[in-house]
Amino acid sequence: MSTKPLPVSHGGARGSWFGRLPVVSHFNKSVGLQRGMLVAGLVLTAAFLLTAAFAPLIAPFGFAQISDAGGSFPAQEAPNAKHLMGTTVGGYDVFSRVIWGTQTALMVIIVAVIMSIFLGVILGLVSGYIGGWLDRILVVIADAIYAFPSLLVAIVMAIVISGGRSSLWGGILAAAISITVVFIPQYFRVIRAETIRLKAEPFVESAKVVGASNIRIMSRHIFKNATRTLPLIFTLNAAEAILTLAGLGFLGFGIEPTSAAEWGFDLNKALADTTSGIWWTGVFPGLAIVLTVVGLTLVGESINDLNDPRLRGRKRASAGKNGPDPSTGNQAATSAEVSSS
Repeated sequence: MSTKPLPVSHGGARGSWFGRLPVVSHFNKSVGLQRGMLVAGLVLTAAFLLTAAFAPLIAPFGFAQISDAGGSFPAQEAPNAKHLMGTTVGGYDVFSRVIWGTQTALMVIIVAVIMSIFLGVILGLVSGYIGGWLDRILVVIADAIYAFPSLLVAIVMAIVISGGRSSLWGGILAAAISITVVFIPQYFRVIRAETIRLKAEPFVESAKVVGASNIRIMSRHIFKNATRTLPLIFTLNAAEAILTLAGLGFLGFGIEPTSAAEWGFDLNKALADTTSGIWWTGVFPGLAIVLTVVGLTLVGESINDLNDPRLRGRKRASAGKNGPDPSTGNQAATSAEVSSS
């Protein structure tokens, strides 16, 4: 009986490193509708990031510009060739403010996520590894923080930082601090649970035997393994940051229009326009918020489903009904060839 060896693919080090990236690895595991959701989320998120990066090139006017060489912009003008999305009651170009607003939203996401991850990961590592009375105190504090609504905290921070009317960095810090306070417990819980599980693993015990310090064990051995689930929380945190910033602006605690473009503020000013049939001042900023949040949420939920073996297996089983798996077919053909020989 002769057998033919199965073909073996030899991926380079670079290919294997690229395939282990969070989004790339999840895309390779996704099938069917799950892949479609992930791709849709990635497209919307990429459009948001690219728009923020190239806003100075895309926007025809400045976010606070109300005139050009031809004179002052007309107020509440309908969409036309010069003003693609019309103008506001203050004479601002809606399209330009929507484009510039992506930069403001991205800055809030960066500040809020960095602060949340930094504090949440450190507290989770320390609490889960050391345990004892410190762990009990931190768990109680984390549970208590869930009672605070994020928008209420954001309003308080806006008043404390800038008296309720925010400059660019005042509004960003108000939203970022409120998001940080609310999301630290989520990072804390995830990292703490993983740390408690990992500290009982043999490689941690071996590090203790050779005399490694607690700081080295937490930073070198536990940290990398405990932070694998952070991409999911990161995407949900980013979506919450955008909604909180928009909520501040809509309630009148947002960023001044002369300091930066902010979608929530534009929605607040568009309320009076709706009764007059002026729809463009509110539709486009609202659409920007919805598309950005939907994109980030789709990416986060897709990653969550693909991290769950039960959901991933169910998706693959349903995809298998639509057509045979090429790898399964190759294995079956190889088995038949071995049997015949």
